[in-house]
Amino acid sequence: MIEKATTSAMSNTRAAAVVEFLHGHGVAFDVVEHPYSDRAAAEAAATGRPQAEVGKTVVLQDGSAYALAIIPASERLDLRKVRELLGAGAHLRLATEAEIGRDFPLVEVGAVPPAGPGLPMAELVDRRLLDRDRILCAGGDHQHSIVLDPSDLVRLTGAKVADLCAAT
Repeated sequence: MIEKATTSAMSNTRAAAVVEFLHGHGVAFDVVEHPYSDRAAAEAAATGRPQAEVGKTVVLQDGSAYALAIIPASERLDLRKVRELLGAGAHLRLATEAEIGRDFPLVEVGAVPPAGPGLPMAELVDRRLLDRDRILCAGGDHQHSIVLDPSDLVRLTGAKVADLCAAT
């Protein structure tokens, strides 16, 4: 059974920092507590949502800079499209788990939210997510997710909305 998490139940989690960040930026959202999940597809299953309604945060690395792209959990990122949209060269790549763990200690590897403390703001959001009223995203740890209006995410981050996914 999925329940909304209480703030007191989250006080010792990395998700609490994400909640504070979103509150501080005036974003309306809900927190969902669920069984441990280590991938966006597992998060969809744990919360009973279709993968198309779950935003997967992809961390990209280009030299010393990072970028975030948010795509549906049901899709795969097309790195060529992302490079073109960001005006990046061939050096833009997926960040490694070791890099994410080292450079973003306020969130758990594999549970990077689309916005939060110590993270770059999402630069790209896949257009498919804007077809949804609300999407579920990682909340900073493997047992909490956030549910928000994808339009609010775009307003908060200033992200470009585009087709980021590989053709299937």
